[in-house]
Amino acid sequence: MKRCPTCNQTFSEEWLSFCTQDGTALVDSGALPREPPPTMMAPPMPPSVSPTEQPTLNLPGAYSPPPAMSSQPFEPQPVQGWQPPPPPSYAAAPQQTLAVTSLICGIFSITVGWCCSLGLLTSPVAIVTGIVALVQIKNSPTTQGGKPLAIAGIATGAAYLLFWMLLVFIYGMAIFMQGLK
Repeated sequence: MKRCPTCNQTFSEEWLSFCTQDGTALVDSGALPREPPPTMMAPPMPPSVSPTEQPTLNLPGAYSPPPAMSSQPFEPQPVQGWQPPPPPSYAAAPQQTLAVTSLICGIFSITVGWCCSLGLLTSPVAIVTGIVALVQIKNSPTTQGGKPLAIAGIATGAAYLLFWMLLVFIYGMAIFMQGLK
């Protein structure tokens, strides 16, 4: 049987080591209270011995204070309170500006570009910005990104130009064929 010395509650479970109420270490209630070990006193030193000449015990592992620094006294730094840690550094995403521009111009050429032939202005922009984006991605892949976007922009811009040239060729051939009659 064990007992809590603080609240005097008894516990019959042998596996308990601490009181469930206040967390104090339990003691065996069946054990007799032990007497503290006797204190050994050393005889007082004769008055002729100064404190610096008193014998010391150099036990292994015993603490010995470091020698005192005589140059400057220690001045504690003022405590400024708790400072929050700096925010974590986030990895910057690769820049995709030119690749996105190429894709937007290419899609605009394919869809809206047929109206008044505006695609003739935007498809070369899509091709050039896509090529520049691919060159930048090849030179510094850690800071530049968007390779699929640049390729799609080049492809859509080139598709518009090729289809437009095909239409011009067909109309040209039709005009040429009419003149041969």
